[in-house]
Amino acid sequence: MKKTILVAIAVAVVAPLLAIGGARTGTSVDMKCDTMTISADSLLKETPLFDRLYLDAVCRQIAGDSTASALLERCHEMRPDAAEVYYSLAHSYLKQGNDSLARVNMRRAAELQPDNDNYLENVAETYIDQREYDRAIEAYEQLYTHHRDRSDVLELLVRLYNAKKDYHKMLSTIDRMEQADGPSEEISLMRMGIYEQQGDKKNAYRILHALTNDHPNEPSYKVMLGNWLMQHDRKSEAYNWFKSALEDDKQNEFALNSLYDYYRSMGDDTKARQLRDNILFSPQTDIKTKLSMLQQAIRENEQEQGGDSTAVLALFDKIMLATPRNAELSNLKAMYMRVKKMPQDSINAAYAHTLSFEPDNLSARLTLAQNKWEEKKWDEVVDLCDKGIQYTPEELTYYYFMALAYIQQDKDQKAYEACKRGLNEIDLNKADEPERNMASDMYGIIGDISYTANNHDEAFSAYEKAITIYPDNIQVLNNYAYYLSQQNTQLDHAAEMSLRTLKEEPTNATYLDTYAWILFLQKRYDEAKAYVDLTLQNSKNPDKVLLEHAGDIYLMAGDKEKAVSYWKQAIEAGGNKASLERKIKTRKLK
Repeated sequence: MKKTILVAIAVAVVAPLLAIGGARTGTSVDMKCDTMTISADSLLKETPLFDRLYLDAVCRQIAGDSTASALLERCHEMRPDAAEVYYSLAHSYLKQGNDSLARVNMRRAAELQPDNDNYLENVAETYIDQREYDRAIEAYEQLYTHHRDRSDVLELLVRLYNAKKDYHKMLSTIDRMEQADGPSEEISLMRMGIYEQQGDKKNAYRILHALTNDHPNEPSYKVMLGNWLMQHDRKSEAYNWFKSALEDDKQNEFALNSLYDYYRSMGDDTKARQLRDNILFSPQTDIKTKLSMLQQAIRENEQEQGGDSTAVLALFDKIMLATPRNAELSNLKAMYMRVKKMPQDSINAAYAHTLSFEPDNLSARLTLAQNKWEEKKWDEVVDLCDKGIQYTPEELTYYYFMALAYIQQDKDQKAYEACKRGLNEIDLNKADEPERNMASDMYGIIGDISYTANNHDEAFSAYEKAITIYPDNIQVLNNYAYYLSQQNTQLDHAAEMSLRTLKEEPTNATYLDTYAWILFLQKRYDEAKAYVDLTLQNSKNPDKVLLEHAGDIYLMAGDKEKAVSYWKQAIEAGGNKASLERKIKTRKLK
């Protein structure tokens, strides 16, 4: 049957590919049509060979096909002056890690088509990578002549001129930004920064002062000017601006902090401490300001008082009397106590205090649950997570911790149910990486519990889901592989998974034993013997299962005496005496 295509579809496919390739030949093609169909063969015959090859090369390049480079080289032979070929070759070299050849080809593309903005911008970036700032400036200046509306290009030029310490050009470029976008505080501050770099204090002050006058109701500009004056040892003037800012806004965080720094710089510790205490102990002070000042007080305590935690905790207690029900403050106290390695009960009490008035506080509840986990208080972990679910049912961590705590209590069915509930709450398509990894672990738990309950199909299905979500979950890979070997099924799949665990942890005795046993079941006895030897070398206290495996493997590898020795050790380790004695007596597995 003769193939036909819709012209409209052909245009939709070809046009974006040409755009990606960067082809700008200066010619235009009128491809207006409705739904008329034409022969694909006719279309190919009317398309020049170069265009067909180049389009094929671009398609392959997009698909990641390594043969694209050879096609592009063929295109280059046909048209050595085709800028689009150089551009595409540059991207091929970049993927190969050959940056030098990529730059050569990118530059050649820009030289052949100097009006192509895409090529020009790409080559400018290569100049920056090579620290060839003069050439980068030339390219971006040329690009700006094409696009006077692109203030982002001017911002790049300011940075490039800054790299060359060409302050005059920086200022003239900022003038162009202002002409294009109009005056703004950002542009004024950029200009002020340049004057600062030049050491032109007069003009820097002039700009800051003008910003303050232009925004009389914005205390932040007064604080900014005051801080500048402080840096230039004009402290009395700075003080007046800080006071003026506080007249506008008594609780302005930046003004209060700056005034505090002023008092300290003047050596007036009494006023500094009085101001700090007024900020921290006042019920009117917003919590953001309090936290900022408190963190500064902690830093100063570390630097000047050797980290006297007694003084800091006393400060916390006074602040919390004025602000008794604030979770950020309460949690910060708990974190400080943890850093200072204070008793766990005291840390837990701080988090419990947070939960007493804000029970839905995720950070406090999860941290407290983790602390209780470390203390092996499983009932409390379950209780914390169960209550947390009432407030934040979509938080997977609650179900995960709960399941683990139930496992520690040998309550497998409850652990199974906790995992099921949690996984029903999560949308894996929207989950972040930690959530996906946790979900993988939970499917692994379901697999372990299901296998123990002889629900093998459900177990293996859960394991498959676990490794689909997180392919490198080595605990799941090991358990899945081992249980497949227990059923003597899918041994090739089991071997592949087990080998992946050993690539991650080559000396893990558990993983080595799994792989050795799979090799044994595959009747690869010599390999199994080598791996069981590695297992024994890396196991400090071989258990009864490992020792029996070793005996079985040695028997089939032809060393009956060694097999008997391992079976006897397995009996001593608590193995099935009747079964093992039968093996010892008969020198057979069955």
